[in-house]
Amino acid sequence: MKPDTNTPTLPGIESLVQPFKFPATPYEYKVTPLRECPTPADMLECDTPEKVAAYWRLHIASNPYFDPERETLAVILVNTRRRAKGHQLVSIGTLDTLLVSPTSVFRLAIVTSAAAIVVAHNHPSGDCQPSEADIKVTRDLIRAGQLLKIEVLDHVVIGNPSHFSLRAAGYFYA
Repeated sequence: MKPDTNTPTLPGIESLVQPFKFPATPYEYKVTPLRECPTPADMLECDTPEKVAAYWRLHIASNPYFDPERETLAVILVNTRRRAKGHQLVSIGTLDTLLVSPTSVFRLAIVTSAAAIVVAHNHPSGDCQPSEADIKVTRDLIRAGQLLKIEVLDHVVIGNPSHFSLRAAGYFYA
């Protein structure tokens, strides 16, 4: 079969389009904090939904990447005394949807040796009632945490002005 001589080609395209090769050398990694988050002593313990909501409003809602018009999922990392070690914005979604995977939720908890996590996300509509997807994701994260020996203490849905605790509502039990 003859090559098609009627197809125009760009000069030099052969040198631009080449297979991509990954470097064979490994890298050394480290975890670097992004910003300091001064927190009043009474808010350091994230052991109630009210304290989680207060932590959210103080630190997550003030994050430069936070957009109140889009769902955002954050993980609060806690030590064995249930005191906050830090937090991470794991996923920023759309008006009513988030993509969440156990890998992204637990990655920093593993790296920082967190004893447990608290998951929180907002509903831009202001209604803090959890969706069926919120409940399913929570149960998946609880199972993943059990395998990793990192307890999921709660999943708090932040509305405006209220919040909803999936643990307090009984969704953490079979």
